[in-house]
Amino acid sequence: MILTTTPTIEGKHITNYHGVVFWEVISWVNLVKDFFANIRDMVWGRSWSYEQELLEARNAALQELAQRAMEKWANAVIWISMNYEVLGQKNSMLMVTVCWTAVTVA
Repeated sequence: MILTTTPTIEGKHITNYHGVVFWEVISWVNLVKDFFANIRDMVWGRSWSYEQELLEARNAALQELAQRAMEKWANAVIWISMNYEVLGQKNSMLMVTVCWTAVTVA
């Protein structure tokens, strides 16, 4: 499965478009993790726990889009766009939205 954020794939010809697909996931961020993340931010300037949450969300999104593309008999995904947003009263939820186009290339 070829995954790209570009509209074309160098050296490949798109033979079939299978449509635009969206995927959203909202995950709850642990309040204890928030507390320790805030402490780490003050001490080291980076929040490893949030970085891990983003990494897991990104990996889940890429796995999901590959699976959905295969279900449409596609062998590539183009125009991948991934967005993040914090939701909830205390910004306790992370929403990841992914949009892409499933295609067949030769």
